Amino acid sequence: MTELFSLTRCEMAQLLLSIEGQHHETPLAMLQKAWNKHHPSDVENGNALPAFLSTSVPPILEKLIKGNRAAGFSLQEIASLGQLVEYSNVSITSMQNWVKRDFKEYLSSPKIGKKYSINQASLLFIIDDLKSVLDFESIRHLFEGIFNQPEREDDDLISPLQLYSTYAELFEQLEGQYERTIHTDKAEEEIRTAASRMAEQFPHLSEKQHLVVRNILFIATLSIQTTYLYSLSKRYLNATLFL
Repeated sequence: MTELFSLTRCEMAQLLLSIEGQHHETPLAMLQKAWNKHHPSDVENGNALPAFLSTSVPPILEKLIKGNRAAGFSLQEIASLGQLVEYSNVSITSMQNWVKRDFKEYLSSPKIGKKYSINQASLLFIIDDLKSVLDFESIRHLFEGIFNQPEREDDDLISPLQLYSTYAELFEQLEGQYERTIHTDKAEEEIRTAASRMAEQFPHLSEKQHLVVRNILFIATLSIQTTYLYSLSKRYLNATLFL
């Protein structure tokens, strides 16, 4: 049986940081670490090679495995990367619509020749996460608060890649707590407090800007959790219908 190479959001964020040259490890090392983490028994029992041979690796990952650092991605490559992320439902058709219509002010012009930049790829992943709980107009309003003028990147409170990697890390930190907090009155407070701590790593923000970043981190984290619950519900539905 062929298995699809998969990554958590935090692993995807670390991979993008590595491709951008903002991580001390290479993209290949990041992919090796992620695959080993998801296959501990195969690694421990010396079955890593046959297990990896049965893993489906998309062309964009093949490029990274060969050591090619991509300065930019095609829309198809971004969609292929997005489909590796757990609980994600991104598609090339959706991304084409976002680029041409829904978020064209941010995405209509590729930043790296005919390729989209790492920040633009991150922005597409952020849209995919937020759309589980927000409509597009609401997402655009959030973007206006954090990215200011769409045609410029130097006036962003934080970059799309920083935003994506920060809330991906926040979700991973909180993921183990969800089973005990998601059904309690303290869940909102705990996640909001954690989001506030994460926002503090950007000391250049004013008090108001800190709240803006904190809130979008909070919203994005809950959006991922919503996506996870939706995915879990679908799996149980399919299992029930299959019985």
